[in-house]
Amino acid sequence: MSGPAPVDAAPDVVCLGESMVTFLPSLPGRLADVPSFTRAIGGAESNVACSLAAAGHRVRWVGRVGRDGFGDHLVDTIGGHGVDVTAVGRDPHRPTGVYFRTDEDRATDAHEVVYYRAGSAASAMSPATVPYDSVAGARILHVTGITAALSADCLALMRELTAPRPGRPLVSFDVNHRPGLWRDGSAPSVLLDLARRADVVFVGADEAERLWGVGDPAAIRAVLAEPAVLVVKRGAEGAVAFERCGVGKEAPRSGPAPAPGTDSASGHGPAPDTRSAPRSGPATDTDTVTRTPAPRVTVVSPVGAGDAFAAGFLSATLRGLGMTARLRHGHLVAAAVLTVPGDLAAPPRRGHADRLAALDDAAWGTLHLGPGWTGDDQEVRTP
Repeated sequence: MSGPAPVDAAPDVVCLGESMVTFLPSLPGRLADVPSFTRAIGGAESNVACSLAAAGHRVRWVGRVGRDGFGDHLVDTIGGHGVDVTAVGRDPHRPTGVYFRTDEDRATDAHEVVYYRAGSAASAMSPATVPYDSVAGARILHVTGITAALSADCLALMRELTAPRPGRPLVSFDVNHRPGLWRDGSAPSVLLDLARRADVVFVGADEAERLWGVGDPAAIRAVLAEPAVLVVKRGAEGAVAFERCGVGKEAPRSGPAPAPGTDSASGHGPAPDTRSAPRSGPATDTDTVTRTPAPRVTVVSPVGAGDAFAAGFLSATLRGLGMTARLRHGHLVAAAVLTVPGDLAAPPRRGHADRLAALDDAAWGTLHLGPGWTGDDQEVRTP
C-alpha cells in the first residue's frame, strides 16, 4: 500500500459534508449514566475520506468549521490522516458542531445521540460558500443524505453538486438517513431525488423500508432505476449490487487522466473511467446482479461500519476491480471498523485485503474476523 499523495495533486476523491467533534462514552449505558467522555471526530464523509487516504488514495475533504478550538481539532485530525483539508472553510460567526452518543448499534432502541449542530458552520454550506472548483477535477465526489438535512442552503448545494453537467465527477451518494435530522417529513422525496441523480448509490435495506416502503433489493432497484450502480446493504447478510450493463464505456473525461493502464493510487492495474456523462430518464438496460455475503465479525462497536463499507467499495472501484471484489473490499474495511471501539480504523494492508477478497466462495464463507485481524501476521479464524 502506498501512502497518501501530496495535496497539490488532483484528488481521486472529494468527500463533502459536515464533520463534528464527537464525545464517546467511557462506559456503556444511557447518556444520563455515563460519567465521562473521550473526544474524537465524527462525520460520515470525513470518515470515508480518512479511510480512503489510509488506503493510499488522494482525497480531499470539503466542509466548514467554526473558527474555534473544535474546528482546529477537526482540521488537524483529518489532515493528520493524510487528507487534503485546504478547501475547508472557517466561519468566524458560527460554531463547529459537536455531539454525544452511546456505543450501541444505531438500529437499536438503546442507541442515544444528542447533537449540538443547529446553526453550525457546516449548516451554512451553500453554492455561495462552497465553490464548485473545490470538487471539480476529482474522479469521484462522495456525498451523503445527511448534508441535505442540515439546512435549505445545504440542500441547494447538494442539488447543484448532483445536477448533470459535462465532466461532472462520478457522484457517489450514501443515503445515510438520520430520522432525527428530518422534522418536516420531506426525507423520502428529497433523498429519493438526490439518489436518482447519482451514479453510485449506497442504501441499507432497512433505510429503504423506512423511507420508501420497500426492503427487498429488487424492489429497491425498481424504485432507484437511474443510478448506474446501486448497492443495497443488508447488515450481517451481506450486500447486493445492481450494475447497469455497459455503463461507463462512453463516459467522457475532463481534465488530465491517469496514465493508461495504471491505478492512480498504486501504479498497478486498470484505471477505469469514473466520470459521468449527463443522463436523464430511468435505466432501461439489463442489470448485472452480484450478491456477496458478509464475513462473520466479532463486533466491538457497530458505529462507522457503513462509512467504511463505502470507502472499501470506492477504493476497489478506483482500482478497476470487479463487482464481487468491490463488495468484498467494502465488507473487509467495514470489518476493520467493527472490530475497534471508534468510528475509524486502519484498513487492512492492500495485499492482505486482496488475498482475502480473492478467496473462493467456500473459503470466503468461513471467514471469522476479530480484533487485530487487519495485521498481516494475524490469523484469520475459520470454523
